Amino acid sequence: MEIIPAIDIIDGKCVRLTKGDFELKKIYNADPLEVAKSFEGVGIKRLHIVDLDGANWEPLKNIQILENISKNTSLIIDFGGGIKTVKDVQSVFNAGAAMVSVGSLPVKSPVLFFQMINQFGVERFLPGADVLFKKIQIHGWKEETGIDVFDFITGILSKGINQIFCTDISKDGMMEGPSTELYKEILSEFPSLHLIASGGISNFDDLIILKEIGCSGAIVGKAIYEGKVTLQQIQNFIKD
Repeated sequence: MEIIPAIDIIDGKCVRLTKGDFELKKIYNADPLEVAKSFEGVGIKRLHIVDLDGANWEPLKNIQILENISKNTSLIIDFGGGIKTVKDVQSVFNAGAAMVSVGSLPVKSPVLFFQMINQFGVERFLPGADVLFKKIQIHGWKEETGIDVFDFITGILSKGINQIFCTDISKDGMMEGPSTELYKEILSEFPSLHLIASGGISNFDDLIILKEIGCSGAIVGKAIYEGKVTLQQIQNFIKD
């Protein structure tokens, strides 16, 4: 299982939210590049960057952060938040991202999403299933869709994509433990799916459990910034 740290960006700064609430943001570092280099320094290969300004309906605002991290590290980056057009996708790739992470796009504009897949390749997209009570939420988790997460995943798989990350909104930023039972259900239903868990990780033991149930990756944010999961623990995990 791959540990994938998250860097969430607002106004160029590294922040974390609680349950996606912009009123409950906490700034951890004014220099995202410094944070990214600290991850790379312990052997981490992947990085998940979210432009929260973009996710909050603004145009892509923090693309220069992506470009700076891409140029100054060798991290494999997926980048998301507010991506709406082919031009946005091209801008993200031009700035150095290996993958685009999308949540709202496959739901609101499935035809456009399919066109993007055909243009750029299935391996360049990492869809996100943001769920609340097993229903998909979009647009920065503010809009309910009524779409069952299992139906959403079925649709993604039908496009030839076999990897997603799944975030339980009720858990995100709470550090009360991930949605292990939900992930078990998903993996039971879709055994070939490369599932990346996201949200709620409270300590290093949570990561061990996610590995044991078959998750291929885990996105970790606040637990790292609050010292509940240390870089030393991650380094030891990678070495083992």
